[in-house]
Amino acid sequence: MKISTVSEMRNLDKTAIKEFGIKEELLMENAGEATYFVISKECGIKGKNFIIFCGIGNNGGDGFVIARKIHSNGGKVKVFILGDKGQYKGAARLNLDIISRLMIEIREVESVESVKTDVAHSDAIIDAIFGTGLIREVTGLYRNVIELINGSGKTIFSADIPSGVTGDTGKIMGVAVKADYTVTFGLPKAGNILFPGHDLCGKLFVTHISFPPAIYDSDSLKVEINQPKRLPPRERDGHKGSFGQVLFIAGAANYFGAPYFSAMSFLKAGGGYSRLAAPASITPHIANKGSEIVFLPQKETAAGSISLENKDFLLNLAAKMDMVVLGPGLSLDEETEGLVRELAKEINRPLLIDGDGITAISKDLQIIRERKSGTILTPHPGEMSKLTGVDVQEIDANKIDMLQRTSKELNTIIALKGGRSLIGFPDEKVFVNMSGNPGMATAGSGDVLTGVIAAMFGLGLNIDNSVLKGVFIHGFAGDLAAKEKGEDGITAQDILYYVPLALKMDRDGQSETYMDRYKGAQVI
Repeated sequence: MKISTVSEMRNLDKTAIKEFGIKEELLMENAGEATYFVISKECGIKGKNFIIFCGIGNNGGDGFVIARKIHSNGGKVKVFILGDKGQYKGAARLNLDIISRLMIEIREVESVESVKTDVAHSDAIIDAIFGTGLIREVTGLYRNVIELINGSGKTIFSADIPSGVTGDTGKIMGVAVKADYTVTFGLPKAGNILFPGHDLCGKLFVTHISFPPAIYDSDSLKVEINQPKRLPPRERDGHKGSFGQVLFIAGAANYFGAPYFSAMSFLKAGGGYSRLAAPASITPHIANKGSEIVFLPQKETAAGSISLENKDFLLNLAAKMDMVVLGPGLSLDEETEGLVRELAKEINRPLLIDGDGITAISKDLQIIRERKSGTILTPHPGEMSKLTGVDVQEIDANKIDMLQRTSKELNTIIALKGGRSLIGFPDEKVFVNMSGNPGMATAGSGDVLTGVIAAMFGLGLNIDNSVLKGVFIHGFAGDLAAKEKGEDGITAQDILYYVPLALKMDRDGQSETYMDRYKGAQVI
């Protein structure tokens, strides 16, 4: 399913109107009809009391259509307008004029006190205040009304997006409606899917409002939900070499977890042959926990990290691998950072760079730009800041744009980790991953991800699909762990433990509960 920005949706509306003759009035009618359908299904209509808060734009016009539908089907509805109703234009003005002729109470709200009694006696509230175009902080009467809605204890429906949430980023502009159900129009907007906006939508529905597939599935829309390809069946007569051979260059003194989790998760996710090049002094400790890994003890710096002396050995071995993972727990030792850059420059196999490897490579990004074999970077926002020179706050405020620009500029695949992980490609496509939960924000979780991505490549997916599938399976494993244990206290070990079950369920066809969550929005 594609995701649009606010400006892209406006362009889709214009295309529908100009090229397909789908008039604005019909688009608004379809939006209101779909929202009415969800209200009817989830709440019932006949004999119920509804309040609709309408802003002075087209979102308010959607509210007028909803009011008419409720009234027509035996519900009792009051429409409260926030602002000067003389400002309505076009389809919104038309629908206001229609409901003005019906037995529907319409009032301009002058104070929150004037509507408290009506809200208290309602069965449900419909939010049609701002829509997706909000760019200012919510203040004054609007803020007071939203706070009244949220504190009402009533079932809340939002039209297009909860008012107060920005359509492009999902950020809250001071205060926002917390809906039980949201019906978004045309396509989900980024603000419907990204956090914290997604959490405020409640159960999310989307209606294509009569857009033909040529519009809502256009190649010009670069952002979509991550719904990765199925894995090929395991070869019945395969051996460990059939399912991928990966070299992990990882670890340093006091960093035992990162090399272990990355190399072991490769095996737990179905990979065949996991080789771990780690400092000699820590290898026995890791081997006590992960004896299935093949260990390659490396010469060390004085600080206990991998020495530059190992370069030729590592390059010779890398040439025999299907993929190389470089970086988990390597430390920020200057000599080891130099080794990372030398290896990245000369390894001619697909290369996944994570953790400390990203910090090292960020000091000479031309190495990444000039690589001929596929490259994957898996930064968290702090590491993304090092790659871009942009502070974390700005990255957080413009994640999709920043990811598109950086992936294109570096000509690499970037999996930007976070509450809603994003996978960006050099052609500016971005996939939003829906699996995962806050409990996964724990040390070692990202190291598990690197091994799972590498395993997907070993199992036969191409490099692009390996990243999409790996990010999804990693999040799915975390969700299974959270379901069993709760989000508090999940560790990387828990995520690792559930990776095989996540793969099994994915191959078998996930349960409907997970399918509903991961598709982003239910189409109506």
